[in-house]
Amino acid sequence: MVDDTAPERERQGAGMSRMVGSALRMMAGTLASRVLGLMREVLTAGLFGATRSLDAFYVAYTLANLSRQLLAEGALSASFVPAFARVHKRDGAASALRLARQVMTVLLAACSLAVLAGMLASPLLVRVIAPGFAGEQADLASALTRTLFPFLLLVSVGALAMGVLNSIGSFFVPAIAPAASNLAFIIIIIAFREAASIWILVTAVLAGGACSMAIQWAWAGRMGMCLIPARPDLANRDLRETLALFLPYAAGLSLNQINPVISRVLGSFLEGGVISVLNYADRIIQLPLGLFVIAISQAVLPMLSRFDPDDREGFRIFIRDALRFNLFIVTPAAIGLMMASRPIVHLLLVRGAFGDWAWGAASGALACYAAGLPGIACNTVLMRALYSRRMPKAAMGVTLFTVCANLSLGAVLMRFISYRGLAIGTSCAFTGAAFLGAWHVSRSLGVKFGLFDIRWAARLLSSCLLMAGSIALAQATVPYPEGAAFLLRFCWLFALVFGAALIYTTFTVLLRCPEWAWVKGAIGKKSGVKDGLTN
Repeated sequence: MVDDTAPERERQGAGMSRMVGSALRMMAGTLASRVLGLMREVLTAGLFGATRSLDAFYVAYTLANLSRQLLAEGALSASFVPAFARVHKRDGAASALRLARQVMTVLLAACSLAVLAGMLASPLLVRVIAPGFAGEQADLASALTRTLFPFLLLVSVGALAMGVLNSIGSFFVPAIAPAASNLAFIIIIIAFREAASIWILVTAVLAGGACSMAIQWAWAGRMGMCLIPARPDLANRDLRETLALFLPYAAGLSLNQINPVISRVLGSFLEGGVISVLNYADRIIQLPLGLFVIAISQAVLPMLSRFDPDDREGFRIFIRDALRFNLFIVTPAAIGLMMASRPIVHLLLVRGAFGDWAWGAASGALACYAAGLPGIACNTVLMRALYSRRMPKAAMGVTLFTVCANLSLGAVLMRFISYRGLAIGTSCAFTGAAFLGAWHVSRSLGVKFGLFDIRWAARLLSSCLLMAGSIALAQATVPYPEGAAFLLRFCWLFALVFGAALIYTTFTVLLRCPEWAWVKGAIGKKSGVKDGLTN
């Protein structure tokens, strides 16, 4: 008897292998960025510890950094990448480049106005984000915010270049561009460490943003996509569609950027240093988040944009498998971070001005943030699915739920467990949003995902439980040597991580988890995908 579904399964497997291959290239590039990002936090912690002046800097940096998350990982990708990918496939590279240049002009004009408005309104913005600040601390945060706002313009150009590069299949260079940003930051901090002024951090941030933008813009030009501004043609239906989608997506994703602000608003009413330790924990969680979650979601969006809107079953299977691959990677990472949060924070941050209170607070916040990683991973992919199906209202509804849940849970829980309540509120909010996003996508397709198949879930959970048991046994048998030299502490943590990863890998291979077939297809000759080219 002939299996008529075999060619379809082979096609779906090839599609997942291409997605995994793109994600792996982004992971490789992102690894350097995240490692350098941790080094950057290590230097900052050693020089400034957890103080009110550093709290003021992080409030200012939050405002500047909203642009990167909103544009590079949000509204620009959601509205521009699908349109660019369709034009590139339908009309060719020249038409796609014309669209990108017109979008560049609109982007520069809008961001210039936003920078000017932000600089003028910096005292008001600080009062909104950190209402607990007063006197010199509020004045310092306002001055820092005003100086950092041009960062918006730098990352906006970089975000557009990233969208173009991802759409033509180039993932590695956009992934390593933030590494150049962090490297510039580190060089400036080391060069001027004797001065140890909070204003050195501002200079470092702006220099890093300029480096990241320049690398992506130059690489786009090398790939035949020289992004120089061109006069917008409002008769161009693709430009109109991009702009029409950008506004609702920007509104929804602007709401999403309130989430990191919530922690700073509420944290400003707690003891001094809380905002700083939450930021340190967030920086550590950014390693698996950027390395796995953002890499996979960025690889997913261009592929989803090429799906026939009527191919509901193909879309469902692809999203289901993307979610499974995300959970396959992120769940063990989340468990490891929760169980080893104290050794991780101690190794990375405890030195100089970073004392015992900061160690306990940062490790507690890290464990609470890590619990929400699987939910964040699923929510990120599902939001990309909503973008690709042009469902801005549903995307905004999911984001609004996240903000409301984060604010309400954080405000209640902080009364009982301080900064841990803020971190737990964030984790619970994104997990709930993932379920809501899945419901919206499933309703749009008219079918259920079938994500939690019993056999698949049993394989994943049993492997994770065995890995967790091995971590607990190792820590009980050979405790973390906190008083030892750095090299010995590093070797202890490396052995713990390597051993846990080896156990998880071994059992998932023995249980024949299908994700390994996708990885094999991605790195094998059959994947046939190179950076800068797509099949």
